[in-house]
Amino acid sequence: MGARILNSAAWAAALICLAPIVAAMLAALSGDLTTWRGLVATVLPGYVANTLMLVSLVALGAAAVGTGAAWMVTMYRFPGSRLFEVLLVLPLAFPAYVLAYAYTDLLSHPGAVQTALRAVTGWGPRDYWFPNIRSLPGAAIMLICVLYPYVYLLARTAFAQQTASAWLASRTLGKGPWQSFFRVSLPMARPAIVGGVLLVIMETIADYGTVAHFSVQTFSTGIYQAWFSMGNRAAAAQLALCLLAFALLLAFLERIQRGQAKSHGRGGGQGLFSRMEVTGLQGWCMTFFCFLPVLVGFLLPVIILTKMAVVSGQSILHPRYQGFVADSLLLAGSAALLTVTCALLITFRGRLHPGRSSRTMTMLAGLGYSVPGGVIAVGLLVPFAALDNLIDDWMEAAFGISTGLLFTGSIWLLVVACMARFMAAGLNTLDAGLSSVSPTIDAAARTLGRTPPGLLFQVHLPILKGSILSAMLIVFVDVMKELPATLIMRPFGFDTLAVQAHRLASDERLNEAAVPSLAIVAIGLLPVIMVCRRIAGGQKRPKLPTAVPTGLPDGGTG
Repeated sequence: MGARILNSAAWAAALICLAPIVAAMLAALSGDLTTWRGLVATVLPGYVANTLMLVSLVALGAAAVGTGAAWMVTMYRFPGSRLFEVLLVLPLAFPAYVLAYAYTDLLSHPGAVQTALRAVTGWGPRDYWFPNIRSLPGAAIMLICVLYPYVYLLARTAFAQQTASAWLASRTLGKGPWQSFFRVSLPMARPAIVGGVLLVIMETIADYGTVAHFSVQTFSTGIYQAWFSMGNRAAAAQLALCLLAFALLLAFLERIQRGQAKSHGRGGGQGLFSRMEVTGLQGWCMTFFCFLPVLVGFLLPVIILTKMAVVSGQSILHPRYQGFVADSLLLAGSAALLTVTCALLITFRGRLHPGRSSRTMTMLAGLGYSVPGGVIAVGLLVPFAALDNLIDDWMEAAFGISTGLLFTGSIWLLVVACMARFMAAGLNTLDAGLSSVSPTIDAAARTLGRTPPGLLFQVHLPILKGSILSAMLIVFVDVMKELPATLIMRPFGFDTLAVQAHRLASDERLNEAAVPSLAIVAIGLLPVIMVCRRIAGGQKRPKLPTAVPTGLPDGGTG
């Protein structure tokens, strides 16, 4: 009986996560084709072109920065290399739209850079040209700065697990250092790198705050404008369907890449690489390469935002901001608790019944991570708004009572949207923790008479305490940063730190927007530090004798 309840609860959680995606598809397909023809004739080509251009720039930039930095800190000892192992992950704590607010203040016409330029040269506003940060390339740079850690983390893990035998064989056959890197090390790490790039692309198409602040018309901004500015839900659903198709294609490719990554083992050979020491100009060039993304993606924005917050005169301790913090904590805490609880049910069900049905359940439940928050919001609001209207009409006709909106605009519906959006984060973390538990423990517990609920609560929960806490922290911070779904679905009078920062920035009150932005970043540092500690603990490598190199990328002269 208990096993059946757990099984039903797991399937219910997975179907709830899938429901908004299916609802968005049905709403789009049931819409008027006249609306679709209007979109094709007007805004759709621009949305497609801008989205593809943004995705291409961000994917290339993140791949170059993440892969290059991962190779350097994994394979070499240079000034600051051990410190950069952690520092290179810190930009992940920044939402891209917060970075956009900081650099808009710094690089805009009244900002510090252009003001100093005019003071030094004596030029007037029309005497010089300065690149416009509020543009598509500017949005791409902001996204690269905060998303390259996805590629860095996966590539670093892949490089750290490679053996020295293939590399040495390539060098023995006369290949130079760069040839060996591009023909041996890079292809071996390709599945991990491509997987990281696909995650970057998913986050890019889901972004709303950055492109909206920089006035770049993409699918994300189009969905929001169609819903609120034009009041056209059919158009919003049809745009969401286009974005959903692209996101599902990326999810399919990521799944293929993950399967390929699993097929590559370390193999035998001479063990793992040991770091090679690089000194002189080459070492300092590596230091500069690794320091630049940390400077642009973390240190400089923190300094800018701190200055802006001081100038604004706003305080996070003000009662109004305490309300924003309370709303943010309520939403993030509720969503993290619900998401991790449902993720635990799904992963435990997969543990008890491994097979195709469990894999299907996990895939369906985690699909929301590939879907932008705006699509999730549309998928939930369209059917529940119709249900609200149906109930209100029936109550009005039967009893003369207007019920208003019972579901739409409620906090619990927003929590469900966040659960559907970030379920994959909980599933991946718990699955990693559960995979370290030997099946013999389950067998011993069942032999001693433990039922499935007893196995879950008395055996697995105590073992998985660390993984559960990690999953809750990750989901908590993801929800804190979430903007599109919260903007569309938040109840009246319910404003989070992300919504407040976006509202102030939309009104060009950037100094005031710095206060909630800094609060979001401060909270976001928690899981980033946790990830760094896990990597540091899981990638300890043996110390082997090393030679002092004189060339790149392996230190040989080739």
